[in-house]
Amino acid sequence: METLAFDDLGEAIREGRALRPANEYRILFALESIDFRPLAVADPIPLGRQILEAAGLEPERGYSLFAIVENGDFEDVRLDEPFDLRGAGAERFVAFLTDRDFKFEVNSREERWGKPAISGQVLAALAMPGPNEVVFLEVRGGTDVLVEPTMLIDLGMPGVERFFTAPRPPVEIDIEIVVNTRPRLVPGPTVTFEQIVELAFPGPHAPNVVFSMTYRKAASVPHAGELGAHGVVTIKQGTIFNVTRTVQS
Repeated sequence: METLAFDDLGEAIREGRALRPANEYRILFALESIDFRPLAVADPIPLGRQILEAAGLEPERGYSLFAIVENGDFEDVRLDEPFDLRGAGAERFVAFLTDRDFKFEVNSREERWGKPAISGQVLAALAMPGPNEVVFLEVRGGTDVLVEPTMLIDLGMPGVERFFTAPRPPVEIDIEIVVNTRPRLVPGPTVTFEQIVELAFPGPHAPNVVFSMTYRKAASVPHAGELGAHGVVTIKQGTIFNVTRTVQS
């Protein structure tokens, strides 16, 4: 088999194939953060120290190295033991100095973590959400972030990250409608006149352009009719909209 210049571990994982023979293998590496960058190693079964050296680090300084597997767990990569890239299912590696820990809060309780990033799965184990509850990252002055099990949260940012449990928000299911004969996916259960206009004729419009709209097969009553500016209609799978654009003189 031909030896390639390089093979990408992430591509191999996503394509469900084995690594190909290559002169180097590309992984993703981060140092005390989740700011991953591509990194090339020459051996598909490198020692942990070889990964650190490829990143320009000195293993003797006391680095710990972890592989992050698909479910977000951290797997210890020992510096003097081989790590087989071919079957680990991990393309991301993170290193940090072992003399540092990271503070964060879970439901107002202070926690400490010895890695620069933490997964949603670990946070859920610490927070112990109740039935139909999930973990959120608090975003002051913004929208709190739902933390999924496979997500990684960077604990190295300035300030203390705060997490809390709350009921899982309702899942928005996209509904396929038809706008001017074209199928479109929109979050239900309602749409506005302005949303449909944007789907039919995207972009800005001159002041003398007006739109008229009819619909049919809607979930709302009546199931068919005309929709005017700022109007709202409840949709279902297959609701049909026809939008007409007119330029007034």
